[in-house]
Amino acid sequence: MSKVAIVTGAGTGIGKASALALLKAGWQVTLAGRRAELLDKAVAESGASKSALAVPTDVGKPDAVKALFRKTVDRFGRLDL
Repeated sequence: MSKVAIVTGAGTGIGKASALALLKAGWQVTLAGRRAELLDKAVAESGASKSALAVPTDVGKPDAVKALFRKTVDRFGRLDL
């Protein structure tokens, strides 16, 4: 069974690099960030769309963070990282 991670800031920079590395290593990854278009581009770039979930999220908003975790568990069944 694959491990599941949430990566914030996954649309650019270190967050994107981390998400792509986890996907390449066989993890299922929820990519979170404020800009949906950048998250979608990162998912497309990964070539692992079945293992990736893009969730636009403002981590400064508690309800948005709760939704992020809920969507991750709904899609992948758990969360490891």
